[in-house]
Amino acid sequence: MSRIKYLIKYTCLIIGVSLLLFSYSCDSPGNKKDTSAVKSDSIVSTFKPQPKKVEKQNVTTLEIGDNAPDFNLPDVNGRFYSLKDFRDAKVLVIIFTRNHCPTAQAYEDRIIQFTHEYKDKGVSVVTIMPNSSYSLLLEECGYSDLDDSYESMVIRAKDKSFNFPYLYDGDNQAVSINYGPAATPHAFVFDKRRKLAYTGRIDASEKPGTGNAEDLRNAVNALLTGKTIENPVNKVFGCSVKWAWKTDWTDKVNNDWNNKLVMLLEVDRDFIKDVIANKSDKLRLVNVWATWCAPCVIEYPELIRLHRMYQNRAFEFVSVSADKPEKRDAVLKFLQSNNSAIRNYIYNSDNSYKLIESIDPQWSGPIPYTLLIEPGGKIIYKNQGIVDILELRKIIVEHPLLGRYY
Repeated sequence: MSRIKYLIKYTCLIIGVSLLLFSYSCDSPGNKKDTSAVKSDSIVSTFKPQPKKVEKQNVTTLEIGDNAPDFNLPDVNGRFYSLKDFRDAKVLVIIFTRNHCPTAQAYEDRIIQFTHEYKDKGVSVVTIMPNSSYSLLLEECGYSDLDDSYESMVIRAKDKSFNFPYLYDGDNQAVSINYGPAATPHAFVFDKRRKLAYTGRIDASEKPGTGNAEDLRNAVNALLTGKTIENPVNKVFGCSVKWAWKTDWTDKVNNDWNNKLVMLLEVDRDFIKDVIANKSDKLRLVNVWATWCAPCVIEYPELIRLHRMYQNRAFEFVSVSADKPEKRDAVLKFLQSNNSAIRNYIYNSDNSYKLIESIDPQWSGPIPYTLLIEPGGKIIYKNQGIVDILELRKIIVEHPLLGRYY
């Protein structure tokens, strides 16, 4: 019996050693790439942004000669970066930018091109998103399909194929407070010792295609060749940073919206045909819905958010209830609960098939049904069922009547 126990222990020892050797081989230098990939995926799946309220701070912009403040911030893949990750760079360019700002968007391609041209010259580029979600209004996002949340950063980086780290500082804005960006985009250029050598604009021409990052290039080229930067400090133009303590205006606008009067008007077929004809000078989004339609009820709040984003531009949202006229009170109650302070209509007949013909003869009838109509009545988007809200926002903001830039 003791011999059998000995054999069992010996066998277990052999198996244990084999597993240990196998584990070691998986961690060998030749396999580090696979190991880090697993680690990276783990980070992506576990990082969760947690925006916080921040007490009012006195924010000042770094001055020439100041040391680069260190940071530890996540990029859109969940990997954390700090200054040491760029220790081999001869020049470090840090640019504060964001998703929603039209000026920031106008410079994205220039930053991408600059990064591509200078990556083999010893220049590292990193961008940081400084905004707090507490201080950003939907109404301020009218030039974008996105807000400045971490989730939106992931989308924007993918859409534009960013070739530089895009870091998130929206939780407590500690890094942004230390650097003091005045607006976006705001560039900070540091030399090999990580002393600030240039701060300010990327170039003097906001409109895409009219500038080539001349100020940024001049500063970096001077550092690379040991020359003096002629204009080390330049002003910046763009959207101001949304500091977490500046919420008075945000609270007021949100409260004003929530207190707006919500109205519901009964209309006939001819009126609805005029709505579809769109004789206005705006893009018109029409959503046909009903209180008894679960998908309609689910998507409706997002359509109101969309309206608030683009309402101050060449855009309007119109809702048409397919409920029976006797359900008018229930319809109005639903609209009020969703702060639907837009043009709300309810069809004044029980004949749903005539409503279908009035909206779109090609529509088979299921709701929700959503149309985007150009001035003059051309339908450029139609969707039966819940819309892809991001796809719809992109179509709207990239239409020639709106656009992402001034």
